[in-house]
Amino acid sequence: MKRMGKCLLMTLVSVIFIFALVLSGCAAQTSAYVTSIAKTGSNGAEDIYTITYSDGTTDTFTVTNGTDGTDGKDADISNIYEAYKEQTGNSDLSFEDFLTQYLTLNTDMSSAINSSLRSVAKIYAEFVETETVITGGSMLRPEYGTRSGISVSTGAAVIYSMDTSEDGYTYFVTDYHVIYNNDADASLNNEDGTKIARNLHAYLYGSEGSPSAVDENGDGYADTDDNGYTIYDYGDYAIDLEYVGSTITYDIAVLRAKTSDVLARNEDAQPVKLADEYHVGETAIAIGNPEGDGLSVTQGVISTESEYITLSIDDTPRSYRSIRIDTALYSGNSGGGLFNKSGELIGITNAGNSTDQNINYAVPLEIVTGTVDSIIYYGNDGNADTNGVYRLLFGVNVNTENSKYVYDAASGYGNISEDVMIASVNSGSLAEKLGLRQDDRIAAVIINGTTHTIDRSFDIENLALTIRANDIIQIVYERGDEQLLTESFTASFSDLTAVA
Repeated sequence: MKRMGKCLLMTLVSVIFIFALVLSGCAAQTSAYVTSIAKTGSNGAEDIYTITYSDGTTDTFTVTNGTDGTDGKDADISNIYEAYKEQTGNSDLSFEDFLTQYLTLNTDMSSAINSSLRSVAKIYAEFVETETVITGGSMLRPEYGTRSGISVSTGAAVIYSMDTSEDGYTYFVTDYHVIYNNDADASLNNEDGTKIARNLHAYLYGSEGSPSAVDENGDGYADTDDNGYTIYDYGDYAIDLEYVGSTITYDIAVLRAKTSDVLARNEDAQPVKLADEYHVGETAIAIGNPEGDGLSVTQGVISTESEYITLSIDDTPRSYRSIRIDTALYSGNSGGGLFNKSGELIGITNAGNSTDQNINYAVPLEIVTGTVDSIIYYGNDGNADTNGVYRLLFGVNVNTENSKYVYDAASGYGNISEDVMIASVNSGSLAEKLGLRQDDRIAAVIINGTTHTIDRSFDIENLALTIRANDIIQIVYERGDEQLLTESFTASFSDLTAVA
């Protein structure tokens, strides 16, 4: 490699920036100098970086993921800063000047998003609808009857997890309202008398198709089944899906297919990567099925991390906590993934504002993971009486005080923080058993030894979705000037409540 020992090109680098490192401080530098270092690929175990020189030539080097000397952590920008000062002898260079002079953010996200395309799908859902029609009579005295038939709607989904063992399943996540039709005739739609789709199919990106009515004899009329309903052919690319569970309360549904069926369509299909966090102003990329025309990508930013909106999926208005984005969404985007610039999932798109442009919404990642993990868990617990979403009832009503924005200069991001105060404790509740009182501040919840800080009121609900029977719980709280810890409590299934 060119001048690897002279110009900061150390094998510690493992960050997703383009480094416009014009290394004027390298005393041994000759005519060609480094203009950029960019991450250009990855095989999972190693990331591949390309060095571009001022004369147009390039070299590459690899970085083993998760190794930074002896501590086993990825290198960060501070490592590069310190190494640069050491290599150049410029010990007086401030970190801010280093960023200003030598770094430009990598705005080309195409590689990460292209990788995410392996984890998305478009969904088709079939329902039986019954409509009122005129069957006879006259214009003045019409006679009415009913006619039932198949309606097909479309949306999007992401691959949440894949079990590649023999007979393993791949789980897809979409919105509840993608697989639910309020206009469906529950008495005819399926055997369990619900308005959940009677048939569900998925197409992976790059292997897309659409349903067409079957006409085997070519007479110009669609073939029908024993009920007189149109039969649709979904083609060779379609993946048959099985409904696993859902929650209208959070607008999330889980479907599954045999992993062997998924890999038969594309052996490179992958589950999504989940983000650790997300922040206002970060890139928000939606991959969905707008207008049913096929999977495609739109880009915007996170406008607000948490906002409550009202949706009426089944004619009942409900409040939904959402991420607000200015990313363009259209009919058919519902259920698709919302990704950050690294191609990591941060939410599931589910709603748009029909009157105001650039105001759209997604189910936040922590709600997605909490509900989906619950649905999968209870769908595989061997108990036919448990299915769907369950959450722990703490038995407190809370309000918030001292809400403020807290900026972290080291990360460059900030979050809203608030004091979560107990307004009341329900009689006989878990909170009462643990000794909590009105005006206590809930500081943290400890689950199986892991401490989860409570910075927002909704953090409690998010955690409640993750708790299962036999989990051990403690609550850290403040009473006056004293911080206290409750006794340990082992949750039982009776402490959980089913969520519609």
